[in-house]
Amino acid sequence: MKNNDPHHGPMRDVAQNPEATARYLADIQRVLLDIGGNLELLAREIRVHCRDTHVEGDRFYDAWMRSRPVERALKDVLNHVEGVTKGLEKSAYQRRAHDEAVVAVDEKRKGKALEKARKKNPPQLNTGQGNAGQASQRENMRYDEPASIYDLRNDRRSA
Repeated sequence: MKNNDPHHGPMRDVAQNPEATARYLADIQRVLLDIGGNLELLAREIRVHCRDTHVEGDRFYDAWMRSRPVERALKDVLNHVEGVTKGLEKSAYQRRAHDEAVVAVDEKRKGKALEKARKKNPPQLNTGQGNAGQASQRENMRYDEPASIYDLRNDRRSA
């Protein structure tokens, strides 16, 4: 049935599976790293060639100054290739994190629903005595007994 879908393509299958996405991005990263290695070799060869190209009447640093823009351009390309490879790693990680977040959404929603139900219907702490129980409790309280741990310091009774 997928083959009859006009919008079906191999990238759709890769995009739907985080492991397949990670494998695909790793393959692209390998290719880019190989290209980066070739560009580094090319940059070294260009540097040697351009710095050795002297014209009659040049001072000793003129060839070096002429080669700087070419070297800088290749260095920028190498930095961009490195940035792309790092971005590929990050996107593969983010793709896997997205699927984990989607799985966790259901659990979060259930937890929020329970919390909301708990807030609407808080548990009642009912002892069954009502106000009469509170009054008798007040009568039983003695003023000479410490009411908190801070009152224990001031207790002058000897044991």
